[in-house]
Amino acid sequence: MHTLDSISHNILHHLERNGRVSNVELAERVGLSPSACLRRVQELERSGIIKGYKAVIDRSKLGGGFIVFVAVGFSQQRKSDQEAFERAMMQAPEVIECHNVSGSIEYILKVEVADLAAYKKFHTETLGTCPELNSITSYIAMSSPKEV
Repeated sequence: MHTLDSISHNILHHLERNGRVSNVELAERVGLSPSACLRRVQELERSGIIKGYKAVIDRSKLGGGFIVFVAVGFSQQRKSDQEAFERAMMQAPEVIECHNVSGSIEYILKVEVADLAAYKKFHTETLGTCPELNSITSYIAMSSPKEV
């Protein structure tokens, strides 16, 4: 675990909100010279604290935006079942997040499709073909007032 000072935490705070902020503007916001700020950002990247940068896409403008959280339970807790399921989810473009969790289920998925009919197809043709599954519970997102 890395111990960071308040300036590095402040850099991370600003980059999480806008990863495209210029180094000059970021330096100004955190009270450093541009060269000192750049060195800190590069060290955060080298240490793996900053894993990368990404674009946040409004999928509704691309025919997506219908979000379903799916709780998945297995009939048995075997490593081979987990590995097979994870491979299948990595191949499914509808699955935008896959989390192995503790509790009464094994996985929580975040699935994004165009509409209910597209979700039904994913449910039947992707999840429905995974022999290790014992339960599938779907939760349709009504709105997302806070997202990462």
